[in-house]
Amino acid sequence: MKEKILNIAIITLSIISLIELLINKSTIFNTISYSMNLWISSIIPSLFPFFIISDILIQYNITDYIPNPIRKIFKNLFNVSDNSVTIFFLSLLSGFPSSARNIRVMYDMNLINEKEASHTLIFTHFSNPLFILGTVSVFFFKNETLGLIILIAHYLSNIILGIITRNYNTISIIDKKQTNVLQKNFPKIFISAIKNAIDNLLTILGTLTCFLIISAMIINTIDLSNYNSTILKGILEMTMGLKSLSLLNISDIYKVIISTMFISFGSLSVHMQILSFLIDTKISYKQFFIARIFHALIAGFLSYILYIIIL
Repeated sequence: MKEKILNIAIITLSIISLIELLINKSTIFNTISYSMNLWISSIIPSLFPFFIISDILIQYNITDYIPNPIRKIFKNLFNVSDNSVTIFFLSLLSGFPSSARNIRVMYDMNLINEKEASHTLIFTHFSNPLFILGTVSVFFFKNETLGLIILIAHYLSNIILGIITRNYNTISIIDKKQTNVLQKNFPKIFISAIKNAIDNLLTILGTLTCFLIISAMIINTIDLSNYNSTILKGILEMTMGLKSLSLLNISDIYKVIISTMFISFGSLSVHMQILSFLIDTKISYKQFFIARIFHALIAGFLSYILYIIIL
């Protein structure tokens, strides 16, 4: 019965959306154009190379080359295996949703188990540093110091989450044969990494466009204030929400706190992208979603403290 009600609801919403698309053709066209431009100018440059490099590093057992003292510190800090430490460092550099993608790759290779994959997903939800220090601080807020505050609060709150949840993890104990790097077929790995990166980027484009369209339709249908419109945009699609936030006539401290919370939550668009990597697995999205709420709250509080200290 529940499934039938859900199906009816989805069909009804789809028909309403179709009618809305026909009525507001120009708005939808502009939204799709904006989505394509955002994908080409921001997402591809920041994610495409990292997707390829991450695949290559994982295939070549980069975990074995991380110095033991560093591995030991982070293994004890988060109560994880060596492979999760690798995901942590790759996520710091590349940002979401590549953390979910790398977790799925290692999960499929039997390098981490289901419980550790779910745990690692909680504290590796990092935004790309280039996005925060470039797009957010320079292009949106015109203030590099604000970007630095957002970056520190966002990263530090993730680490705090990893420490808080460390006792809920079961470390993967998986036997794997050590493979000689010289025996790897680099051309095959390289081409496969490119194909996977393109597939993932197209999925991100589709998800991004759909949520931008949903946001545009809601805003056109319901008369919202600039403030409520900004919150809605930030929840549905992070980048659009941050851009709208930068245009509001409010104090910088509020912009820093809200933008840090937007980025730490990630928006439903990013959540859908991450879900696309978890399909056909038992990796817990529910834990990830709850963690993002706490992540946003902790990051918002830290950004407030850092703003007072630094500025």
